Amino acid sequence: MENLNIFIRSIFVDNMIFAYFLGMCSFLAVSKNVKTSFGLGIAVSFVLIIALPVTWCINQYILIPGALSWLGEHYQDADLSFLGLILFISVIAALVQIVEMVIEKYSPSLYASLGIFLPLIAVNCAILGAVLFMQQRNFPNPWTATVYGAGSGVGWLMAITCLAAIRERLTYSKIPAPLRGIGITFIITGLMGIAFMSFLGIKI
Repeated sequence: MENLNIFIRSIFVDNMIFAYFLGMCSFLAVSKNVKTSFGLGIAVSFVLIIALPVTWCINQYILIPGALSWLGEHYQDADLSFLGLILFISVIAALVQIVEMVIEKYSPSLYASLGIFLPLIAVNCAILGAVLFMQQRNFPNPWTATVYGAGSGVGWLMAITCLAAIRERLTYSKIPAPLRGIGITFIITGLMGIAFMSFLGIKI
């Protein structure tokens, strides 16, 4: 039940886009087409699902004070927490490289559509933010971290796909010239963020 609660909260209450506004660069730039947005959302979700348990293990068995005690008594006082950001970003970058190679091989059209934003997943602050939130919340096991990563990925995927669907419909709307493009997108994002605030009362 606790994992279900974490999963649902990470989608609706702690949504990376609408609660923390993380990953806005690719969110705003790619959300012009539903197919492309869905593909990027799947890629981000995959990286989150893999990165969270891997970084949890790195944090628990390498970084936190006393984590290296399994190497012997001489390492009981070792504290490598200052290496956290470097190791976390390295793991994320490696996973993104794998995702990029897979998409290029099996879906060249999606690879071409995503362009520069696919390798930029490596510096997507939504992914690094989820990793740092995981570290801050001190999840008890890698399975819980995986659930949180899956929920965060689904929330990001849902947000960018919904915005892309709205923006596709906006092409048939008469929008004042000063608001066309990124202007109306900012307004819609803000309204969606306000709408997601209604989920703050969810209790499981």
